[in-house]
Amino acid sequence: MTTILVTGGTGTLGRHVTERLRADGHEVRVLSRHAQPYAVDLREGGGGLGAAVEGVDTVVHCATMPRGGDERAAANLIAAARRAGVGHLVYISIVGVDRVPFGYYRTKLAVERLVEESGLGWTTLRTTQFHDLLVQLFEVLARSPLMPLPAGVADQPVEVGEVADRLVELALAAPAGRVEDMGGPEVRSFASLARAYLAAAGRRRALVNVPLAGATYRAFRAGGHLTPGLAVGKGTFEEYLERRFGAA
Repeated sequence: MTTILVTGGTGTLGRHVTERLRADGHEVRVLSRHAQPYAVDLREGGGGLGAAVEGVDTVVHCATMPRGGDERAAANLIAAARRAGVGHLVYISIVGVDRVPFGYYRTKLAVERLVEESGLGWTTLRTTQFHDLLVQLFEVLARSPLMPLPAGVADQPVEVGEVADRLVELALAAPAGRVEDMGGPEVRSFASLARAYLAAAGRRRALVNVPLAGATYRAFRAGGHLTPGLAVGKGTFEEYLERRFGAA
């Protein structure tokens, strides 16, 4: 069996990837800032990172820091992986990073390019947003009696466990470069998704569609973050909500 390092292995996606790989009998090392014995801040690198990648066949890079530092973290990881002779680097990215001029998306695109230019065997998978992220967003927006939503914007949420299944499949295969995007089963308006969330959570809020300005909003309205032609996910938002909140 192979030895695989999962960065961000305690996070939303990395935890699922780790569980599936271990269930298949692979040796899995989990790297995060607080997970021993490989507690490493990728932005700082250091000797702990070298120990984490030593003897590893494949790295699945799930770690991300929306508040900044992903490019530096990826550069440190790639340098350590090259020194250790890692054969395969698998990276999880987001659908639309090359079409939506959102700061975090631009960072993900920059990391994609670092991976491509790393000199390592590499695979990159882009997916749409996880169901969990939408619920986190709606919980924030629902703090007010009037729940504001970006007017005219849709989303295509995907089940995180299905993304983990795909990442495991890719990690155990040969490097494949940029593979086909992976989208959730349905493209839905934000209002439709918000109503489903409110019903499942037992909350009442008035929805207010708010038109916004700027290039990023225009790109989201145009569906730059969607992949309707690759709606390969199976789990729906309502199915996720039922697991999280119980039957409505």
